[in-house]
Parts: sequence; structure tokens; C-alpha cells
Amino acid sequence: MTLTLILLIGVLAVLLAVYVSWRAGRLDRMHIRLETAQAALDAALLRRSAVCLELAGSRILDPATSLVLAAAAHEARTAGPDEREHAESDLSRTVRAVADQDRFKEKVGAASPELMEELDTAVAKVVYSRRFFNSAVGVTRTAQRRWLARTLRLAGHTEYPQFFEIDDTPPVMFSGQP
Repeated sequence: MTLTLILLIGVLAVLLAVYVSWRAGRLDRMHIRLETAQAALDAALLRRSAVCLELAGSRILDPATSLVLAAAAHEARTAGPDEREHAESDLSRTVRAVADQDRFKEKVGAASPELMEELDTAVAKVVYSRRFFNSAVGVTRTAQRRWLARTLRLAGHTEYPQFFEIDDTPPVMFSGQP
């Protein structure tokens, strides 16, 4: 009887250890996915800024529009962590204002179709990268808030990841709407 009880306790302890180890590994994989999504989002935001700076310096747009676009792109590129969401939202609004001007698509498309395609792609990648990142943040936060993860500190002393909320609505001409 006692041997059976000791064996049962041993089996339960091993099963509990395997489960905790599995949860810790899963949480670790979520953090890796989150870091990868963060890197992809950073790359997409930097690419959008670079394309906007290239467009601003291309002499296709009028000087005032080029200056406003270049200033917004530079601000987004150099913003610190606390100001980044605001600066990226400003760049999104500036891109919308520039792209929604009369004959923008014809002017840029005629002068540089590659630049037009790059801008379209860069704007779309920001939207998708942010959605993917925020999805990874949501899943990771949920896993970190579970009782077992909190009690055993499976996430260590890492803070809850924060969502990246910006206005990334693409211009009408890029969104496929008439």
C-alpha cells in the first residue's frame, strides 16, 4: 500500500514537472515570437520612413509637400520609444494627406512606377506587421497572466508586453477603395 502511494506521488510529481516545463517552454517560444514580430514591425516602419524620404527627395512632389513628408518621415525615424507611436501616426496621416492629393498617383506613377510600388508595399507591410505584433502581444500577455505562470514566475521578471497602437490606415488609393 505505501509503495503504491509513493509510486503514485512520484508519478504525479513527474507529470507536474513535465507540465510546468512544457508551459515554461511555451512561454519562452511566445517571447521569441514576440521579439521576431517586434523586429519585423521595426523593419517595416523603417522601410516606410525610408521610402517616404526617398519620395520627398525625388523632386516629383512640390517643395512644400516634400518638406512636410520629409519632416514627418525623419521624426518617425528618430523618435524615442515614448514618442514613437505618436510620430508613426503622424507619418501615416502625412502619407494619407500627400497620397490623397489630386493626381498624386499619376505624377508619381509616371515619374517612378517603382517608387509608387515601394510606397504601396511599405504602407501595407506596416499594417500587417503591426497586426501580427499586436496579436503576439495579446497571446503572450494572456499566457503571462495565467495562475501558474504568475505563481512560479515562468516569465521571470519580464514586464507585460505593450501593444503598439498607431494610426496606420492606408491612403484611399492604396486600400483598393475607389
